[in-house]
Amino acid sequence: MCKKVLDIVVISDIHLGTYGCHADQLLKYLKSIEPGILVLNGDIIDIWNFSKSYFPKSHMQVLRQLLKMAEKGTTVYYITGNHDEALRKYSGIRLGNYILDDKLILNIDGKKTWIFHGDIFDATTKGWARIIAKMGGKGYDILILINRLVNHILNYFGKEKISLSKRVKSSVKKAVKWISNFEDIAATLAIDQQFDTVICGHIHQPQIKMIEKEKGSILYLNSGDWVENCTSLEYYDKKWTLYKYPDVVNDKVHNEYEDEEDFYPENQVFNLKSIYENTLFSTGDR
Repeated sequence: MCKKVLDIVVISDIHLGTYGCHADQLLKYLKSIEPGILVLNGDIIDIWNFSKSYFPKSHMQVLRQLLKMAEKGTTVYYITGNHDEALRKYSGIRLGNYILDDKLILNIDGKKTWIFHGDIFDATTKGWARIIAKMGGKGYDILILINRLVNHILNYFGKEKISLSKRVKSSVKKAVKWISNFEDIAATLAIDQQFDTVICGHIHQPQIKMIEKEKGSILYLNSGDWVENCTSLEYYDKKWTLYKYPDVVNDKVHNEYEDEEDFYPENQVFNLKSIYENTLFSTGDR
């Protein structure tokens, strides 16, 4: 299979080490691409819910594939999130093509782009609320397991798959408002800092959209996750698109630019056109 050559790929919220992680699908996707830069935007290894009794072979294969991609020339940025925040004490370390940090700034075709996980906006990751959030994470993992069982039954009877977690989120007004507030805060802060593009993860809500504010506008992107949506952000030919792995759940991912076809045509090759620049930027709150 001819790999799709891309300028940049952003993936977040894989949650390796949990039952909800779609490691097999992610591994197939990683083997189908050849990015110049791969940004792992937080919650890659779920240290919050890590258990010695559960880290299957497929999860280890994902880690091996990421190492292999770096060995073959891909620059891999590992941006820490709240579930892998234990790694933050090592921020700034570079090992070959691997760079570990808390945030990233890239100059992409003249566009100043700010990439970070997004948990700095989330009060539930701090203090006593963090304990409750960890307990909620366990419940979320159980819900994903139940969802897979339900989908196997639906598939057997020829019915469409469903996402229980998405239905819960969409039915709870506070959850919908929280996602909207998250996007609004990220956009406002990025505009204040004179960025052209801001990329987050954390909320498991894949998105590409322009956000207009009083002080200006900004392109807001979210890479989604590999628990519910199985999505990533791809940059090539001076354009961002959302990729969605086929047949995980038959819910369409919102993409204002274009829909991706199942995987990629074998003859599809793109030239690397962007000049990348990594600089330091402090949000003042971690």
